[in-house]
Amino acid sequence: MTDTATETRSVVVERDMPFPPDRIWRALTQPQLIEAWLMKNDFVPEAGRQFTLTGDWGSVACRVLAIEANRRLAYTWDAMGLASTVTWTLTPTSGGTHVRMEQAGFRPDQGQAYGGARMGWQKFFAELEKVLAGA
Repeated sequence: MTDTATETRSVVVERDMPFPPDRIWRALTQPQLIEAWLMKNDFVPEAGRQFTLTGDWGSVACRVLAIEANRRLAYTWDAMGLASTVTWTLTPTSGGTHVRMEQAGFRPDQGQAYGGARMGWQKFFAELEKVLAGA
């Protein structure tokens, strides 16, 4: 028997992008570039470092969990009752990089947050691709 109270869902977005991993990594870890596609922030690429993402609607408290240059970045994403983890994985391909983002930790009673994240990350990815094309 499973305990449904502890089951969580994830939002996963995957894209193949025609850019090398180091270029995408810069967009994921440099504050001015993060602001261009995601939100204002005070990000510092160090494990254990806390940072805040700030949008028109409010802010997200975050903490860097893992950082492997040009390969993997994970951080907490805590906002409005949602305690989740965002993990970025970059895998080199012959044509650029396979980018995978997973936001994990949506409880069954957080349907609105889950739906918002599913839509929001699509928009963020579109903005990320614009930043990369012009970076």
